[in-house]
Amino acid sequence: MVAPASNGTQEVGEAPASPASVPPSSKRRSQAEPPPSDVERKEPAKAWVLVVDDEPELLRGVCRGLKMLGYSVTEARNGEEAVQHLARRAFDVVVSDIVMPGMGGIQLLKEIRQHDLHVPVVLMTGAPAVSTAVQALEYGAFHYLTKPVEPEALDQIVLKAVRMHRMARVKQQAAELLGHAGALGADRAGLGASFNRAMQSMWIAYHPIVDIRQKTIFGYEALLRSTEPSLPHPGAVIDAAMRLGRIEPLGRAIRSLAAEPIPHDDSFALFVNLHVTDLTDPALSDPDSPLSKIAHRVVLEITERSSLDEVRDARRRVAALREMGFRIAVDDLGAGYAGLSSFTLLEPEIVKLDMSLIRDIHVTSTKQKVVRSMTTLSKDMGMTVVAEGVETRQECECLIDLGCDLLQGFLFAKPGRAFPGVSW
Repeated sequence: MVAPASNGTQEVGEAPASPASVPPSSKRRSQAEPPPSDVERKEPAKAWVLVVDDEPELLRGVCRGLKMLGYSVTEARNGEEAVQHLARRAFDVVVSDIVMPGMGGIQLLKEIRQHDLHVPVVLMTGAPAVSTAVQALEYGAFHYLTKPVEPEALDQIVLKAVRMHRMARVKQQAAELLGHAGALGADRAGLGASFNRAMQSMWIAYHPIVDIRQKTIFGYEALLRSTEPSLPHPGAVIDAAMRLGRIEPLGRAIRSLAAEPIPHDDSFALFVNLHVTDLTDPALSDPDSPLSKIAHRVVLEITERSSLDEVRDARRRVAALREMGFRIAVDDLGAGYAGLSSFTLLEPEIVKLDMSLIRDIHVTSTKQKVVRSMTTLSKDMGMTVVAEGVETRQECECLIDLGCDLLQGFLFAKPGRAFPGVSW
């Protein structure tokens, strides 16, 4: 935590004895030491502020005012210099001009969010404009001030920003204590930075789908994984992609990675999940794409949790994929949209029963009746039935009795890098 307020000051540009603590989301400064205590610091400051402005007189004025209020202040004359300071130490608040030669305030804000999702950024401008203000807020500016800035107003904003930064760090600590990784940045720049890191660290886990009667592996489902802590599970990555309008590049990256390790001398199927909007991506049907080259071995899973209504010509698009050799599966059957729209449009070769139907099915007669009916109807239409989420022998035996063709779950293997073995 930042030390409490005092009357101590520090010369502009002088480095504090030790940088403030850094939230885990900050990679560049992840090794920064925690700030010294009041006893250790001769002239304690209540917070560390970086001030950035290309006008020397205004820069000195803002820095002088913040110093008099007890803040430890570092100055930067442009965005590039500010980035250098940010690389060396953590700050509690950044106060920056918007219009500067080279790297302006908005670009500086984007750069900051690549490394720190939480530090508040206060932007100042002498020429206010609605479009600039909207852009500043979109990319996560904490506040937007018009020059000349009144000292009292600046102090109120900076003090509020310091408190909000402390709260962000406390929430981060609470999330980690509860077993949740870092929280998503609410602003576009922070979310974009998290998503970029997730894309860079993305890898594919493979989960076997087995024919328990024959004790053979029918196929593997490709599952998205990432080491980015602020997007701790696949759903968070997908949600970020949707909010950023980047579902298409995410889908392309997943499909490309999923196809990489597939051996040519094996016949198992590869199950790949699609977002419904992936059906409109021309790369999906590109004959030169990695997945298309092995289309005869690929099952494209489309979840029943999403509506196909937003996809124009869905039937035609699916038919074109099938002509290329792809098979189609409806995923999460029983947990998504009611009705027959998915079946009518997709006419799947494979259906996957949602794991919510599978859990404790051996002791739940209602689930048994539902699964038996769905399995019988699916088979009558020529579809193969996969039961997902099998975790116990009792569930496995019950599903076999109910007529399920294939099973998938932790009972047989956990998802892992290509390709996990199976425990029969």
